[in-house]
Amino acid sequence: MNSKEDFLNGQILLIDKPLEWTSFQAVNALKWAIRKKFSLKKIKIGHAGTLDPLATGLLIICTGKFTKKIPELQGQVKEYTGTFTLGATTPSYDLETEVNETFPTEHLSDDQIKAATSKFLGEIDQVPPIFSALKKDGKRLYELAREGKQVEIKSRKIEILEFEITRIELPEVDFRVVCSKGTYIRSLAHDFGKALDCGAHLSNLRRTKIGDFNVNNATSPNVFKENLEVNAST
Repeated sequence: MNSKEDFLNGQILLIDKPLEWTSFQAVNALKWAIRKKFSLKKIKIGHAGTLDPLATGLLIICTGKFTKKIPELQGQVKEYTGTFTLGATTPSYDLETEVNETFPTEHLSDDQIKAATSKFLGEIDQVPPIFSALKKDGKRLYELAREGKQVEIKSRKIEILEFEITRIELPEVDFRVVCSKGTYIRSLAHDFGKALDCGAHLSNLRRTKIGDFNVNNATSPNVFKENLEVNAST
């Protein structure tokens, strides 16, 4: 049972972000629920690591004095599960944009697909997607992409600790990845398709863990609000 003082002193809240919600919307939903419940004019609140609107899963939200823990939480190893669709690419590397090229996949065997994961294990250079929130010359990359501007994006070092294929039903391939901060799973999908010479894009993504925090212990923003109304002590 949380009180006003609990939220002001600091709470770590585990939220299961719904599909098509932005991370900002999830934070905002909690902020307004807490402010309304305790008649607060303001409260410090923020998330530790953005999730794309088309991804679901674990979002860590910190309140009050615990917002100082955000950089430390953001740096933790993350686990994702999801689906690559082979044989087709999109400019955004996911379902945000339409398919722009298609390729045959008949030549692929299950063994080839599973073996391709080994090329990505360890420390690798990864180029972030053009449709990302990274900034160049003061503008978000996705803004430049939507304006049709060509932008050179520098690669950066990331680390893939685990990468396994859990289901193959072409054109769909399910995966589980454990990776460092700064890894773009959309870029991994794109590069995986290149490695197999068939193109690929990310068609489903769920963040399951951040450090020792697990999405199994998370609640949706709406359930959080309901629980706050019923259980919180004023």
